[in-house]
Amino acid sequence: MLEGKDVLIVEDDPVFRMMLTGFLNNEGCRVREAEDGLEGLRALREGMPDVLLCDLAMPVVTGMEFVEEVSLQYPMVPIIVISGTGNMSDVATALRHGVKDFLIKPLDNIMVLKSAILSVLKSQDSITGASGFSSQWVSVDDEAIIDEELEWHIEELKTNPRAARELLLGLMPDTESVQGDWQLNYCVLQPADVQPVLLDYTWLMDGRLAFYVVDSASGDDNGTATTLLIRAFFNDFLRTRMAEGYDLSDLIKLIEKGMLNSGYASPIRAIFGQFDATDRTLTIVSTGLAAMLQTSDGDQLIQARSWLGNNARRNASVTLQLADSGGRLSLCETGTTSFSLTLKRRGMA
Repeated sequence: MLEGKDVLIVEDDPVFRMMLTGFLNNEGCRVREAEDGLEGLRALREGMPDVLLCDLAMPVVTGMEFVEEVSLQYPMVPIIVISGTGNMSDVATALRHGVKDFLIKPLDNIMVLKSAILSVLKSQDSITGASGFSSQWVSVDDEAIIDEELEWHIEELKTNPRAARELLLGLMPDTESVQGDWQLNYCVLQPADVQPVLLDYTWLMDGRLAFYVVDSASGDDNGTATTLLIRAFFNDFLRTRMAEGYDLSDLIKLIEKGMLNSGYASPIRAIFGQFDATDRTLTIVSTGLAAMLQTSDGDQLIQARSWLGNNARRNASVTLQLADSGGRLSLCETGTTSFSLTLKRRGMA
């Protein structure tokens, strides 16, 4: 199944590099090797592989610097990191740079690597441009799947709450973003001993803003894995469907189908939103979280509806009007966590 595939290995440990090369050669791959990030970049200029394998702890150019550079210059090349570090902040940073999977040394079962490569190649064929190992939960049939190489992620996130928290916090986007004459800011204050509230947002080509907020703690032991699944479906939906006229209810329906087919996802509290700068409308669908929209024209309450995973697809959307200067959306009833998202027109008080 790997016959004829081009694989570039960027790894400074000669013994481990030789082991990977031997295994992949036996699988029929055409393998090239580089012992550091600088050699890896030279190899990429000579030809792009089907899959890139790399370490994070390397001399000359660090693995993270290498991954970042590859994601900028060669975004079409799928990357699998194989590293001796299980630090979740490193995992999160790598994911933000588009890494497809993150495997931990030593590989007790080398077949996990084969499974990871096959899954990445499949996702490249069926989901163009998917980003991050969480994207592998999205199949062409709109169902969530769990592959062998992802099992360690699920188990680690369930049994190590601290690592799970580090991963989610590392995936939080920039606290400030500008699109045209509108600016987004968010503020979150939360204790260190609970799983965090996670925000994700994307400015679309037509100027709309799509976002969601999920309370990962409400999903109990499966909260982090469920949150990652939501993130995967959200990003895939925006990339492949949002421009075709689909709305938030379609996204929620897709996520709930994925949750049902995953075999591990738990009902969880979230809220989904879309802001249209052309008419200053904010469309909100609550899936378990209540919120308050504050503007210069007054306050408006968004009541909590059925949780995501409990037929939230039936929840009605609420369309609100922002003042000309903007407004602030604050979550209600999130325990000791405080979260707010502000949309304001630049140059206005």
